[in-house]
Amino acid sequence: KTFSSGGKETRALDGVSFAIPPGETLALVGESGSGKSTAARAMLRLLEIDSGEVMISGENIRDYGSQMLRKTRKQMQMIFQDPYGALDPRMRVDRLVAEPMRIHNIAKGRELQDRTEALFLQVGLTADQMRRYPHEFSGGQRQRVMIAMALANEPDLLIADEPTTALDVTVQAE
Repeated sequence: KTFSSGGKETRALDGVSFAIPPGETLALVGESGSGKSTAARAMLRLLEIDSGEVMISGENIRDYGSQMLRKTRKQMQMIFQDPYGALDPRMRVDRLVAEPMRIHNIAKGRELQDRTEALFLQVGLTADQMRRYPHEFSGGQRQRVMIAMALANEPDLLIADEPTTALDVTVQAE
């Protein structure tokens, strides 16, 4: 990927290649500014790359139109670094977590409520916290809401962009 700013050109992700087999975990480690977040965004086509391929299940998603990309994104989710910036402050967190399941017709009605509550419990939040707004949570709790949102579709690929930065040291170790 090439970025231009003020007449200067910056190349990122030059010659990057990796594969993530099903059920496996890959960690990208590097200094700040080394391209880890850029790679994550490129994998989901949240950022377009100049050349190369982004292969998911043997298909290059760079060739996908918007409809096919939307369908594929159901299987790929991202946990962003900044949970506060990624959560709509006007929506209760139960609605935020349920939204991916609603959009992709995974569940509705009572099943949607039950699945949402199960996700809250899975990430260490309680059912009575579901009716709160993002500003009513600590940074670590907001990050847990983001993780629940990302898990809602039961994705095949989960990309976590420094998911523990908002958590305190004790919770990071947990």
